[in-house]
Amino acid sequence: MARGKALTVKECEKKRTARGRISDGTVPGLYLSFTATGAKSWTLVWQRGGKFREMGLGSYEAVDLTAARARAFELRKIVTAGGDPLAAREVATKGQETFGDAADTFITEMSPAWDNPKHVAQWKSTLGDGYCATLRLKAIDEVATADVLAVLKPIWSKVPETASRLRGRIERVLDAAKARGLRTGENPARWRGHLDQLLPARKRLTRGHHAAMAYVEVPAFMKRLRAAAGVAARSLEFAILTAARSGEVRMAKWGEFDLVTGVWVVPADRMKARREHRVPLSAPAAALLKSIRNPKGAGPSLPEPQPEELVFPSSKLERPLSDMSMTAVLRRLEIEGVTVHGFRSAFRDWSAEETDHPREVAEAALAHIIRDATERAYRRGDALEKRRRLMEDWAAYIA
Repeated sequence: MARGKALTVKECEKKRTARGRISDGTVPGLYLSFTATGAKSWTLVWQRGGKFREMGLGSYEAVDLTAARARAFELRKIVTAGGDPLAAREVATKGQETFGDAADTFITEMSPAWDNPKHVAQWKSTLGDGYCATLRLKAIDEVATADVLAVLKPIWSKVPETASRLRGRIERVLDAAKARGLRTGENPARWRGHLDQLLPARKRLTRGHHAAMAYVEVPAFMKRLRAAAGVAARSLEFAILTAARSGEVRMAKWGEFDLVTGVWVVPADRMKARREHRVPLSAPAAALLKSIRNPKGAGPSLPEPQPEELVFPSSKLERPLSDMSMTAVLRRLEIEGVTVHGFRSAFRDWSAEETDHPREVAEAALAHIIRDATERAYRRGDALEKRRRLMEDWAAYIA
Protein backbone atom coordinates (compact mmCIF):
# COMPACT_ATOMS: atom_id res chain seq x y z
CA MET A 1 0.00 0.00 0.00
CA ALA A 2 1.79 3.10 -1.25
CA ARG A 3 2.13 6.10 1.01
CA GLY A 4 2.11 9.61 -0.35
CA LYS A 5 3.20 12.85 1.21
CA ALA A 6 1.65 14.13 4.40
CA LEU A 7 -1.63 16.00 3.92
CA THR A 8 -1.96 19.63 4.94
CA VAL A 9 -5.04 21.32 6.37
CA LYS A 10 -5.21 23.47 3.24
CA GLU A 11 -5.36 20.37 1.02
CA CYS A 12 -8.05 18.82 3.20
CA GLU A 13 -10.26 21.91 2.99
CA LYS A 14 -9.95 22.30 -0.77
CA LYS A 15 -13.29 21.87 -2.59
CA ARG A 16 -13.60 18.82 -4.85
CA THR A 17 -16.18 18.02 -7.49
CA ALA A 18 -15.26 14.40 -8.29
CA ARG A 19 -15.55 11.32 -6.11
CA GLY A 20 -12.22 9.91 -4.85
CA ARG A 21 -9.77 9.90 -1.98
CA ILE A 22 -6.27 11.08 -1.17
CA SER A 23 -3.72 9.40 1.06
CA ASP A 24 -2.14 10.88 4.12
CA GLY A 25 1.50 9.85 4.18
CA THR A 26 1.75 10.09 7.96
CA VAL A 27 -0.24 6.97 8.92
CA PRO A 28 -0.32 3.95 6.55
CA GLY A 29 -3.80 3.36 5.14
CA LEU A 30 -5.32 6.68 6.24
CA TYR A 31 -7.33 8.38 3.48
CA LEU A 32 -9.53 11.44 3.15
CA SER A 33 -12.48 10.28 1.05
CA PHE A 34 -14.86 12.67 -0.70
CA THR A 35 -18.00 12.52 -2.85
CA ALA A 36 -19.05 14.58 -5.88
CA THR A 37 -21.25 16.69 -3.60
CA GLY A 38 -18.23 17.75 -1.58
CA ALA A 39 -18.84 15.60 1.52
CA LYS A 40 -15.59 14.47 3.14
CA SER A 41 -14.79 11.68 5.58
CA TRP A 42 -11.85 9.72 6.92
CA THR A 43 -11.21 6.06 6.04
CA LEU A 44 -8.65 3.59 7.26
CA VAL A 45 -7.70 0.77 4.86
CA TRP A 46 -5.68 -2.35 5.74
CA GLN A 47 -5.12 -5.89 4.53
CA ARG A 48 -6.29 -8.98 6.39
CA GLY A 49 -6.07 -12.48 4.97
CA GLY A 50 -5.06 -11.11 1.57
CA LYS A 51 -8.15 -8.90 1.36
CA PHE A 52 -8.53 -5.17 1.83
CA ARG A 53 -10.77 -3.96 4.64
CA GLU A 54 -12.02 -0.47 5.38
CA MET A 55 -13.23 1.39 8.42
CA GLY A 56 -14.73 4.87 8.60
CA LEU A 57 -13.27 7.24 11.18
CA GLY A 58 -15.83 10.02 10.92
CA SER A 59 -16.60 13.04 8.77
CA TYR A 60 -14.07 15.78 8.17
CA GLU A 61 -16.38 18.28 9.90
CA ALA A 62 -16.38 16.17 13.09
CA VAL A 63 -12.80 14.87 12.97
CA ASP A 64 -9.97 17.19 11.97
CA LEU A 65 -6.66 16.11 10.46
CA THR A 66 -4.84 15.80 13.81
CA ALA A 67 -7.61 13.74 15.40
CA ALA A 68 -7.88 11.48 12.35
CA ARG A 69 -4.19 10.71 12.49
CA ALA A 70 -4.39 9.95 16.21
CA ARG A 71 -7.32 7.55 15.69
CA ALA A 72 -5.67 5.88 12.73
CA PHE A 73 -2.39 5.47 14.61
CA GLU A 74 -4.12 3.61 17.46
CA LEU A 75 -6.03 1.38 15.06
CA ARG A 76 -2.88 0.60 13.08
CA LYS A 77 -1.35 -0.79 16.29
CA ILE A 78 -4.22 -3.27 16.41
CA VAL A 79 -3.58 -4.27 12.80
CA THR A 80 0.15 -4.65 13.40
CA ALA A 81 -0.55 -6.91 16.38
CA GLY A 82 -2.75 -9.12 14.18
CA GLY A 83 -6.08 -7.79 15.44
CA ASP A 84 -9.18 -6.52 13.69
CA PRO A 85 -10.19 -2.87 14.34
CA LEU A 86 -13.74 -3.59 13.16
CA ALA A 87 -14.14 -6.38 15.73
CA ALA A 88 -12.71 -4.12 18.41
CA ARG A 89 -15.23 -1.41 17.55
CA GLU A 90 -18.04 -3.94 17.69
CA VAL A 91 -17.06 -4.88 21.24
CA ALA A 92 -16.94 -1.22 22.23
CA THR A 93 -20.31 -0.53 20.60
CA LYS A 94 -21.94 -3.33 22.58
CA GLY A 95 -20.60 -1.80 25.76
CA GLN A 96 -18.81 -5.00 26.75
CA GLU A 97 -15.87 -4.80 29.11
CA THR A 98 -12.68 -5.77 27.33
CA PHE A 99 -9.63 -7.53 28.73
CA GLY A 100 -7.87 -4.16 28.60
CA ASP A 101 -10.62 -2.60 30.73
CA ALA A 102 -10.43 -5.50 33.20
CA ALA A 103 -6.62 -5.29 33.37
CA ASP A 104 -6.67 -1.55 34.02
CA THR A 105 -9.33 -1.97 36.70
CA PHE A 106 -7.35 -4.75 38.39
CA ILE A 107 -4.17 -2.66 38.49
CA THR A 108 -6.04 0.36 39.86
CA GLU A 109 -7.70 -1.68 42.61
CA MET A 110 -4.57 -3.62 43.59
CA SER A 111 -1.94 -0.89 43.34
CA PRO A 112 -2.57 0.47 46.89
CA ALA A 113 -1.25 -2.86 48.18
CA TRP A 114 1.83 -2.64 45.95
CA ASP A 115 4.03 -0.19 47.82
CA ASN A 116 6.68 -0.29 45.11
CA PRO A 117 5.84 2.09 42.20
CA LYS A 118 8.14 0.04 39.97
CA HIS A 119 5.89 -2.99 40.51
CA VAL A 120 2.83 -1.04 39.36
CA ALA A 121 4.72 0.21 36.30
CA GLN A 122 5.74 -3.36 35.40
CA TRP A 123 2.13 -4.54 35.50
CA LYS A 124 1.03 -1.66 33.28
CA SER A 125 3.87 -2.32 30.86
CA THR A 126 3.34 -6.07 30.44
CA LEU A 127 -0.45 -5.81 30.19
CA GLY A 128 -0.35 -2.79 27.88
CA ASP A 129 -0.25 -2.50 24.11
CA GLY A 130 3.27 -3.91 23.87
CA TYR A 131 2.46 -7.57 24.47
CA CYS A 132 -1.33 -7.50 24.81
CA ALA A 133 -2.45 -5.09 22.07
CA THR A 134 -4.86 -7.59 20.50
CA LEU A 135 -5.88 -9.25 23.75
CA ARG A 136 -6.82 -5.92 25.29
CA LEU A 137 -9.52 -5.47 22.65
CA LYS A 138 -11.12 -8.86 23.26
CA ALA A 139 -14.34 -8.96 25.26
CA ILE A 140 -13.37 -10.24 28.71
CA ASP A 141 -15.92 -13.06 28.61
CA GLU A 142 -14.63 -14.25 25.23
CA VAL A 143 -10.91 -14.58 26.07
CA ALA A 144 -9.95 -18.17 25.26
CA THR A 145 -6.84 -20.34 25.36
CA ALA A 146 -5.99 -19.46 21.75
CA ASP A 147 -5.96 -15.75 22.66
CA VAL A 148 -3.60 -16.32 25.59
CA LEU A 149 -1.29 -18.50 23.48
CA ALA A 150 -1.19 -15.82 20.76
CA VAL A 151 0.32 -13.49 23.36
CA LEU A 152 2.71 -15.94 24.98
CA LYS A 153 4.11 -18.06 22.14
CA PRO A 154 6.15 -15.31 20.42
CA ILE A 155 8.08 -14.60 23.64
CA TRP A 156 7.91 -17.89 25.57
CA SER A 157 11.41 -19.05 24.58
CA LYS A 158 12.97 -15.65 23.85
CA VAL A 159 12.24 -13.96 27.18
CA PRO A 160 11.02 -16.76 29.47
CA GLU A 161 11.01 -14.72 32.69
CA THR A 162 8.87 -11.98 31.16
CA ALA A 163 6.60 -14.52 29.47
CA SER A 164 6.07 -16.42 32.72
CA ARG A 165 5.22 -13.27 34.63
CA LEU A 166 2.90 -12.12 31.86
CA ARG A 167 1.05 -15.45 31.93
CA GLY A 168 0.59 -15.15 35.69
CA ARG A 169 -0.70 -11.60 35.39
CA ILE A 170 -3.17 -12.52 32.66
CA GLU A 171 -4.36 -15.37 34.90
CA ARG A 172 -4.94 -13.01 37.81
CA VAL A 173 -6.87 -10.50 35.68
CA LEU A 174 -9.12 -13.29 34.38
CA ASP A 175 -9.62 -14.67 37.89
CA ALA A 176 -10.63 -11.22 39.11
CA ALA A 177 -13.02 -10.83 36.19
CA LYS A 178 -14.65 -14.14 37.10
CA ALA A 179 -14.99 -13.01 40.71
CA ARG A 180 -16.78 -9.91 39.42
CA GLY A 181 -19.20 -12.06 37.47
CA LEU A 182 -17.80 -11.09 34.05
CA ARG A 183 -16.63 -14.60 33.12
CA THR A 184 -17.51 -18.22 33.72
CA GLY A 185 -15.63 -21.49 33.29
CA GLU A 186 -11.94 -22.37 33.65
CA ASN A 187 -9.17 -19.81 33.42
CA PRO A 188 -7.47 -20.17 29.98
CA ALA A 189 -4.20 -18.76 31.37
CA ARG A 190 -3.91 -21.41 34.10
CA TRP A 191 -0.56 -23.24 33.94
CA ARG A 192 -0.93 -26.48 35.88
CA GLY A 193 -3.06 -28.99 34.02
CA HIS A 194 -3.69 -26.62 31.12
CA LEU A 195 -1.01 -24.46 29.49
CA ASP A 196 1.68 -26.83 30.76
CA GLN A 197 0.29 -29.25 28.15
CA LEU A 198 0.70 -26.68 25.37
CA LEU A 199 3.92 -24.81 26.18
CA PRO A 200 7.35 -26.26 27.04
CA ALA A 201 8.37 -26.07 30.68
CA ARG A 202 11.16 -23.68 31.56
CA LYS A 203 14.56 -25.22 32.18
CA ARG A 204 15.39 -26.39 35.69
CA LEU A 205 18.04 -24.68 37.80
CA THR A 206 17.12 -21.31 36.38
CA ARG A 207 14.66 -18.94 37.99
CA GLY A 208 14.33 -16.07 35.59
CA HIS A 209 17.72 -14.43 35.33
CA HIS A 210 18.96 -16.08 38.55
CA ALA A 211 21.34 -18.71 37.21
CA ALA A 212 21.87 -21.42 39.80
CA MET A 213 24.74 -23.70 40.70
CA ALA A 214 23.72 -27.36 40.48
CA TYR A 215 23.06 -28.53 44.02
CA VAL A 216 25.55 -31.40 43.68
CA GLU A 217 28.30 -28.78 43.27
CA VAL A 218 27.37 -26.75 46.37
CA PRO A 219 29.24 -28.88 48.98
CA ALA A 220 32.59 -28.46 47.20
CA PHE A 221 31.91 -24.75 46.75
CA MET A 222 31.08 -24.35 50.45
CA LYS A 223 34.46 -25.81 51.39
CA ARG A 224 36.18 -23.12 49.31
CA LEU A 225 33.84 -20.41 50.61
CA ARG A 226 34.56 -21.24 54.27
CA ALA A 227 38.27 -20.83 53.56
CA ALA A 228 37.71 -17.35 52.11
CA ALA A 229 38.20 -14.40 54.43
CA GLY A 230 36.01 -11.36 54.86
CA VAL A 231 32.57 -10.24 56.00
CA ALA A 232 31.08 -10.65 52.52
CA ALA A 233 32.19 -14.30 52.40
CA ARG A 234 30.55 -14.93 55.78
CA SER A 235 27.33 -13.24 54.67
CA LEU A 236 27.21 -15.43 51.55
CA GLU A 237 27.88 -18.53 53.65
CA PHE A 238 25.03 -17.57 55.99
CA ALA A 239 22.68 -16.83 53.06
CA ILE A 240 23.32 -20.30 51.61
CA LEU A 241 22.85 -22.02 54.98
CA THR A 242 19.50 -20.27 55.55
CA ALA A 243 18.34 -20.16 51.87
CA ALA A 244 17.56 -16.48 52.52
CA ARG A 245 17.53 -13.62 50.05
CA SER A 246 20.67 -11.50 49.97
CA GLY A 247 18.87 -8.34 51.13
CA GLU A 248 17.46 -10.14 54.16
CA VAL A 249 20.99 -11.19 55.14
CA ARG A 250 22.84 -7.95 54.38
CA MET A 251 20.43 -5.89 56.50
CA ALA A 252 20.24 -8.39 59.39
CA LYS A 253 20.69 -6.93 62.89
CA TRP A 254 21.69 -8.73 66.07
CA GLY A 255 18.37 -7.97 67.74
CA GLU A 256 16.60 -10.23 65.23
CA PHE A 257 18.39 -13.36 66.48
CA ASP A 258 17.68 -15.64 69.42
CA LEU A 259 20.62 -18.01 69.59
CA VAL A 260 19.12 -19.84 72.56
CA THR A 261 16.03 -21.01 70.66
CA GLY A 262 17.83 -20.89 67.30
CA VAL A 263 15.43 -18.56 65.51
CA TRP A 264 16.00 -15.54 63.27
CA VAL A 265 12.96 -13.25 62.94
CA VAL A 266 13.14 -11.21 59.74
CA PRO A 267 10.86 -8.14 60.04
CA ALA A 268 8.04 -7.66 57.55
CA ASP A 269 9.51 -4.54 55.95
CA ARG A 270 12.49 -6.57 54.69
CA MET A 271 10.45 -9.44 53.30
CA LYS A 272 9.19 -9.62 49.74
CA ALA A 273 5.75 -10.73 50.98
CA ARG A 274 5.73 -7.93 53.58
CA ARG A 275 5.12 -10.47 56.35
CA GLU A 276 7.36 -11.32 59.29
CA HIS A 277 9.31 -14.50 58.62
CA ARG A 278 10.84 -16.83 61.20
CA VAL A 279 13.94 -18.69 60.05
CA PRO A 280 15.05 -21.78 62.02
CA LEU A 281 18.81 -21.72 62.44
CA SER A 282 20.64 -24.96 61.79
CA ALA A 283 23.55 -25.78 64.10
CA PRO A 284 26.15 -24.59 61.53
CA ALA A 285 24.21 -21.34 60.94
CA ALA A 286 24.06 -20.63 64.67
CA ALA A 287 27.75 -21.51 65.05
CA LEU A 288 28.62 -19.07 62.27
CA LEU A 289 26.80 -16.26 64.08
CA LYS A 290 28.54 -17.10 67.36
CA SER A 291 31.92 -17.04 65.65
CA ILE A 292 31.15 -13.58 64.27
CA ARG A 293 29.98 -12.31 67.66
CA ASN A 294 32.99 -13.78 69.49
CA PRO A 295 35.89 -14.14 67.04
CA LYS A 296 38.81 -16.32 68.02
CA GLY A 297 41.50 -14.33 69.78
CA ALA A 298 39.16 -11.46 70.65
CA GLY A 299 39.28 -12.31 74.37
CA PRO A 300 36.51 -12.58 76.95
CA SER A 301 36.15 -8.81 77.35
CA LEU A 302 34.56 -8.29 73.92
CA PRO A 303 31.24 -6.44 74.54
CA GLU A 304 27.95 -7.94 73.41
CA PRO A 305 26.70 -6.39 70.14
CA GLN A 306 23.81 -3.96 70.41
CA PRO A 307 20.41 -5.03 68.97
CA GLU A 308 20.58 -2.40 66.20
CA GLU A 309 24.11 -3.33 65.11
CA LEU A 310 24.46 -5.01 61.71
CA VAL A 311 25.62 -8.62 61.71
CA PHE A 312 27.43 -8.19 58.40
CA PRO A 313 28.54 -4.53 58.27
CA SER A 314 30.60 -2.98 55.53
CA SER A 315 34.04 -1.57 56.25
CA LYS A 316 32.29 1.64 57.38
CA LEU A 317 30.58 -0.40 60.15
CA GLU A 318 27.35 1.58 60.34
CA ARG A 319 26.46 0.72 56.74
CA PRO A 320 25.33 -2.65 55.36
CA LEU A 321 27.23 -4.48 52.65
CA SER A 322 26.37 -3.43 49.11
CA ASP A 323 24.13 -5.64 46.99
CA MET A 324 27.17 -6.58 44.88
CA SER A 325 29.38 -7.70 47.77
CA MET A 326 28.33 -11.36 47.69
CA THR A 327 28.58 -11.44 43.91
CA ALA A 328 32.12 -10.12 44.25
CA VAL A 329 32.95 -13.13 46.46
CA LEU A 330 31.78 -15.46 43.69
CA ARG A 331 33.97 -13.66 41.20
CA ARG A 332 37.02 -13.82 43.50
CA LEU A 333 36.48 -17.57 43.76
CA GLU A 334 36.26 -17.69 39.94
CA ILE A 335 32.63 -18.86 39.92
CA GLU A 336 31.07 -17.67 36.67
CA GLY A 337 27.51 -17.89 35.40
CA VAL A 338 26.02 -18.22 38.89
CA THR A 339 24.07 -15.68 40.93
CA VAL A 340 23.67 -15.39 44.69
CA HIS A 341 19.91 -15.76 44.38
CA GLY A 342 20.49 -18.98 42.44
CA PHE A 343 21.55 -20.79 45.63
CA ARG A 344 17.90 -20.64 46.71
CA SER A 345 17.08 -22.52 43.51
CA ALA A 346 19.78 -25.08 44.27
CA PHE A 347 18.29 -25.56 47.74
CA ARG A 348 14.81 -26.02 46.27
CA ASP A 349 15.99 -28.56 43.69
CA TRP A 350 17.97 -30.49 46.33
CA SER A 351 14.91 -30.67 48.56
CA ALA A 352 12.71 -31.95 45.72
CA GLU A 353 15.15 -34.51 44.34
CA GLU A 354 17.13 -35.74 47.34
CA THR A 355 14.75 -35.60 50.32
CA ASP A 356 11.28 -36.65 51.45
CA HIS A 357 10.48 -33.26 52.92
CA PRO A 358 7.07 -32.00 51.67
CA ARG A 359 7.11 -29.47 48.89
CA GLU A 360 5.04 -27.09 51.02
CA VAL A 361 7.71 -27.06 53.73
CA ALA A 362 10.42 -26.15 51.21
CA GLU A 363 8.26 -23.36 49.79
CA ALA A 364 7.64 -22.03 53.30
CA ALA A 365 11.39 -22.16 53.99
CA LEU A 366 11.95 -19.95 50.96
CA ALA A 367 9.19 -17.56 52.13
CA HIS A 368 7.61 -17.70 48.71
CA ILE A 369 4.40 -15.79 48.08
CA ILE A 370 1.91 -18.64 47.72
CA ARG A 371 -1.69 -18.90 46.58
CA ASP A 372 -2.38 -22.63 46.85
CA ALA A 373 -4.71 -23.36 49.79
CA THR A 374 -2.66 -26.28 51.10
CA GLU A 375 0.56 -24.29 51.07
CA ARG A 376 -1.19 -21.37 52.79
CA ALA A 377 -2.10 -23.73 55.61
CA TYR A 378 1.61 -24.36 56.20
CA ARG A 379 2.26 -20.62 56.16
CA ARG A 380 -0.46 -19.99 58.76
CA GLY A 381 0.98 -22.68 61.01
CA ASP A 382 4.56 -21.54 60.30
CA ALA A 383 5.79 -25.18 60.20
CA LEU A 384 8.86 -23.98 62.08
CA GLU A 385 9.95 -27.35 63.43
CA LYS A 386 9.36 -29.09 60.08
CA ARG A 387 11.47 -26.39 58.46
CA ARG A 388 14.12 -26.75 61.16
CA ARG A 389 14.60 -30.44 60.24
CA LEU A 390 14.80 -29.45 56.57
CA MET A 391 17.45 -26.79 57.23
CA GLU A 392 19.51 -29.16 59.42
CA ASP A 393 19.49 -31.68 56.55
CA TRP A 394 20.53 -28.97 54.07
CA ALA A 395 23.39 -27.84 56.34
CA ALA A 396 24.57 -31.44 56.71
CA TYR A 397 24.43 -31.99 52.96
CA ILE A 398 26.46 -28.92 52.03
CA ALA A 399 28.96 -29.65 54.82
